Amino acid sequence: MAVTRFGRQLQAKGSYGFCIKMTAVGVLGLCFILIWSLFSSSSVVSQRSTFGEFSEPVSANGKVFESQIRPGKNKPRKDQASKEDKKSKFDSDLGKRDEKTVNGSESSVNKGGKEASNEEKEEKGNKSVESDGEGLQKEEGGEKEEVEANDKEQEEDAVDGEGEGNENSEEDAELIDGVDVDQEALEDGSDESKSKGKKKAKTGPFFDPKAHYTWKLCSTRSKHNYIPCIDVESAGGRLQSYRHHERSCPRTSPMCLAPLPLDGYGTPVRWPESKLKILYKNVAHPKLAAFVKTQSWVVESGEYLTFPQNQTELKGGVVHYLESIEEMLPDIEWGKNIRLVLDIGCTDSGFAAALLDKDVLTLTLGLKDDLVDLAQVALERGLPAVVSPFENRRLPFPSIVFDTIHCGECHTLWHSNGGKLLLEMNRVLRPGGYFILSTQHDSIEVEEVMSNLTASICWNILAHKAVEISDVGVKIYQKPVSNDIFELRRKKNPPLCKEDENPNSAWYNPIKSCLHSIPSSIEQRGTEWPEQWPKRLETYPDWMNNKEKLIADTLHWKAIVDKSYLAGMDIDWSNIRNVMDMKAINGGFAAALLQKEVWVMNVVPVHAPDTLPIIFERGLVGVYHDWCESFGTYPRSYDLLHADHLFSRLKNRCKQPVAIVVEMDRIVRPGGWAIIRDKVEILDPLEGIFRSLHWEIRMTYNHEKEGIMCVQKTIWRP
Repeated sequence: MAVTRFGRQLQAKGSYGFCIKMTAVGVLGLCFILIWSLFSSSSVVSQRSTFGEFSEPVSANGKVFESQIRPGKNKPRKDQASKEDKKSKFDSDLGKRDEKTVNGSESSVNKGGKEASNEEKEEKGNKSVESDGEGLQKEEGGEKEEVEANDKEQEEDAVDGEGEGNENSEEDAELIDGVDVDQEALEDGSDESKSKGKKKAKTGPFFDPKAHYTWKLCSTRSKHNYIPCIDVESAGGRLQSYRHHERSCPRTSPMCLAPLPLDGYGTPVRWPESKLKILYKNVAHPKLAAFVKTQSWVVESGEYLTFPQNQTELKGGVVHYLESIEEMLPDIEWGKNIRLVLDIGCTDSGFAAALLDKDVLTLTLGLKDDLVDLAQVALERGLPAVVSPFENRRLPFPSIVFDTIHCGECHTLWHSNGGKLLLEMNRVLRPGGYFILSTQHDSIEVEEVMSNLTASICWNILAHKAVEISDVGVKIYQKPVSNDIFELRRKKNPPLCKEDENPNSAWYNPIKSCLHSIPSSIEQRGTEWPEQWPKRLETYPDWMNNKEKLIADTLHWKAIVDKSYLAGMDIDWSNIRNVMDMKAINGGFAAALLQKEVWVMNVVPVHAPDTLPIIFERGLVGVYHDWCESFGTYPRSYDLLHADHLFSRLKNRCKQPVAIVVEMDRIVRPGGWAIIRDKVEILDPLEGIFRSLHWEIRMTYNHEKEGIMCVQKTIWRP
């Protein structure tokens, strides 16, 4: 019995030990699987994070692009390789420094092995651009130290002194690993960028490189004149109005293409001849046809609309009108102390054309109820104009930037809605600036209300005269230059705005029923009148707290424009008049183009730091805009668009990034151009999108992770 009991105990212990052993083996196996899976997943992540640098994206038409990011290579694409003359100019521009030190080791940057040396010998005679000026090369030693240096530079470069964006500025989690660091650093300086050296966030709107696009024409009531955020989109129904009373964009960005005019589209008349005549069919509109028959300043002559010299809506001509204003107020010196004028209501672009001859840049505000489309006529003539509703919201401009505001028979009811529209004019008018109002046969009641309104905001009436020849009454008001006069008002209505009310916050902001205080400290913008033009362009007041960066920015863009844009892209600049900088910073690009007969609309994105006041202070014009929406202009308005790192800076703001390209297609004229500088991961699929729109790829060039692309729009419509 004892032996049997002992045997049973041994058997039980053996079974228990076996279970322990099996359990231990199972636990160890699970640990091994867990550890293996962790290491395996990190490996996959690493591979995917670098896969985009070596993959070959496919464009919409099936073409495989050559990879541009390869160790020790800087190989042009097939489009570039097929045009040796153009390539030699631009390769010498961007590839001047072929050998660089990378993380302590020397890397040879050439154009495809042995053939590159022969090409370089042939290119020695060609005109080259300094790489620093072009901004598409930089020293790459020590990525972490470089990123920290860039972050420091970003923090120092909120150069306008106000520093905040027009919209809540988004934190920039983007690694500045490319070139043009000076430009990118000037734009954004967030605290989040300090973590860039550790982790690279997803940048820019992502275009699917393998996507195929099918395009169709827009079907709207406005047809070939469609402005998405201003026009009522539906083609059906019995709506009385073609246009919204306020800016109102479709829920989803339009993915259709604006059609051409019914009678086709012809090559626009070149500047300066376009001041005197334009192709009628390019701006054709039924209501315009009826309007032309009643006017003397615009005449239908065969296939053209002609604009007789010195003929305006005003009797006696625009020259006599301007001379009358100068006689009334000798302090006004057109083109000297008066450089920037806002013309309310585009009734007659002859005023802007006449002032342009005097070196005055007049921005015409085409109002939403202008169904005659006279703002489009102004743009076709080559004169600056923007279309915007003007009822309850602020205009897309900073405060205190215009030297003069002109309302010549603009039919604006300044006394309506409690005088809010006049308060908006007070916001954008420079202290000491002039408001010129010319009207015919105002009623006594309207004149009395207007007199009370201007007195309530302390505008001083400097002159009032009836111009007999023109049959109009002209009044010139002046905005005060100090806050003392506001305290002398018996009725503090409208009241002064609160201190925390940002006068520059204009995008989708309602007009406030208050008066903004006038700057009083020398460190504040607006305390001093700018220098006379053209000295104004390169004069930097005390409130600009980083003058060295502004000077460097000006030299940077001058080098790029002179040695690359004007000479290396085969653009016929005699056909270029209306230009847009889609992501302007300090106006350096526009300043560099002053040597050409062009004007530049400087667009400062609402998510970027607010540098638009700097642009106006230099005597240039611009607007705020959100590129996730359509721009306030007619189709076929611009000859050239310039986008410097626009797409990568937009990041993931826009739900449909492709819609930005569709908008570019809408506002560029057939035969017009676009110059895009951005990261290769943006440009590769972007090229496919342009090809699907039948744009011609005129030039592409990449260096490391940065590139530049020049494309031209064709007449094609689906």
